[in-house]
Amino acid sequence: MSEGSETTDAQATRGLERWGIERVGPHERHHRRLFDNFTLWLSANLVVSTVALGGLAVPVYHLGFGEALSAIVFFNVLGTLPVAFFATLGPRLGLRQMTLSRYAFGWTGAKIVAFFNVVACIGWSAVGTLLAAEILNALSARSFPVAAGVVTVAVLTALVSIYGYRYVHLYERYAWIPMAVVFLLIAGLVLPHFRPPVPTAHGVAALGDWISFGGVVFGAAIGWSSYAADYTAHQPEEASRTRIFALTFAGVALPCALLQFLGVAITGAGYPPAAFAGGGGAYVAVVLRPLGLLGSVLLAVLAFGMVANNIPNDYSLGLSMQVLGRRFQKVPRPLWTFLGAVSYVTIALFANGHFDALLTNFLLVMAYWLGPWSVILGLEHALRRGRYDPEAWNDPRRLPSGGAALAAMAAGFVGVALGASQAFFTGPLARWLDPPHGLDLGFELGSLAAALAYMALRPWSSTVPSRPHD
Repeated sequence: MSEGSETTDAQATRGLERWGIERVGPHERHHRRLFDNFTLWLSANLVVSTVALGGLAVPVYHLGFGEALSAIVFFNVLGTLPVAFFATLGPRLGLRQMTLSRYAFGWTGAKIVAFFNVVACIGWSAVGTLLAAEILNALSARSFPVAAGVVTVAVLTALVSIYGYRYVHLYERYAWIPMAVVFLLIAGLVLPHFRPPVPTAHGVAALGDWISFGGVVFGAAIGWSSYAADYTAHQPEEASRTRIFALTFAGVALPCALLQFLGVAITGAGYPPAAFAGGGGAYVAVVLRPLGLLGSVLLAVLAFGMVANNIPNDYSLGLSMQVLGRRFQKVPRPLWTFLGAVSYVTIALFANGHFDALLTNFLLVMAYWLGPWSVILGLEHALRRGRYDPEAWNDPRRLPSGGAALAAMAAGFVGVALGASQAFFTGPLARWLDPPHGLDLGFELGSLAAALAYMALRPWSSTVPSRPHD
C-alpha cells in the first residue's frame, strides 16, 4: 500500500459525498494517505482557542509554571489516548464513531449518546465561531459586527464540511501551515520575555486548582474521541493500527500541549493583566497588535484558522444525527450538517461577550460525559477481545440490549454529580473539599463509577455474540 498515493472514493469524487453512517465495505476504502491522521488533528488543534485554554492556567487557576506544565502534559496525554485508540477502529470495521457505540449501548442507548454528541458538536462549533468573530470585530474597531463574523466563519466551515470526508481531509491537510508560521512568530516574540509564574495557592487549594485546570485540558483533548473513527472509516482494513494510533495521538497531543504552554508563556511575559480581560483572542492580540498592520493581518489569519477547528464538528454532527434512528438516517448527511450550522450560529450570537466562561464550563461538561462513555467503549472492546460483527451495525436484533452500558453511564453521572464544581452546580464532595476555586473531580469520579458499574453489570446484560473480526 503506497501512502503517497490516494485513489478517490467513487462516492466522493465529484460533488457532495453520498456516504452517511452506512458501513464502508473493505473494497470501498480508498483513503490510503495515513499521514492525514496527523494533519487532520494538527490543523484542528493548531488554533487560537488552544492558546486561550492554556492562558487560563495562571490568571484563572492561579498555577505556577511547573504545575501548569505538568497538568498540560499529563491531562493531554490522558485525554488523547481514547481519540487515538478509537481512530484505529475505523479501518477495522468501516464504521463511524457513534455507530460503534451501538456495540456497547445497543440500538436505543446509542441514540442517547449520539444526542449528547450532537450537543457537543454544536457547542464546540459555537465556541470556535464566536472566538473567530470576536477577533474580527476587534480588528475592525467594532465596524465588522460579531454577528457578521459568526455567519462568515460558519459559511466557510459549511462549504467544506457539507461536501464531506474527502474534502475535510483535503482542507485539513494544508490548513495548519499558515497557523504554524503565525504561532512560531508569536513564540519568538513572547519567549524572550517569559518569566515563570509562581503559584499563589498551596496545599489542598493548590491541588484543587491543578485538578480543575486539568479537567479543562482533558475535556479539550477527549472532545475529539466521539468523532475519531469518522475520519478513518475510508482507510484500508489492512492499514497499520500502530501508525494510525501514533499519528492520531501526535496530531492531537502535540499542538494542544505546545499551544497551551504558549498561552501560559503569554500570561507570564509581563503584559498587564487587563490586556487579557477580553479572553479568547486577547491572549494573542496582546502580542501581535504592536506589529501594526502586519499584526492585524496575522490576527485575521488566526481568526479564519478557526474554520479548521470547526469543520470536524460540523461534519460529525451530520453523522451523529443519523444515528438517532431510521427516519433520521433517511435525511441526507449534508442537510443535517447545514441545520447544525444554523443551530451553532444562533447559540454563538447569544453567547457573545462570555467567551471565557463558555469555554471553561463547556470543556468541563464535555469531560463529564465523554470520560464515562470512553471508558465503557474501551471496556467493551477489551471484554469482546476486539471481535465485532461489522454487518450488525444497523440491525437492532443483532446488537446488545445496552442495559449495562446505560446503567454504567448513569452511575458515571452520579459520580460526576458528587465531584463536579461548576458555577451552576457544586457536588457534595467538591463542596466538602472546598478549595478557594473549587476542586472539580467530576470526570475522574464519573469515569471510575462507570468503569466499576460496567464491569459488574455487563455479564448480566443481554448480549449478542459477535462474529470474530480481527
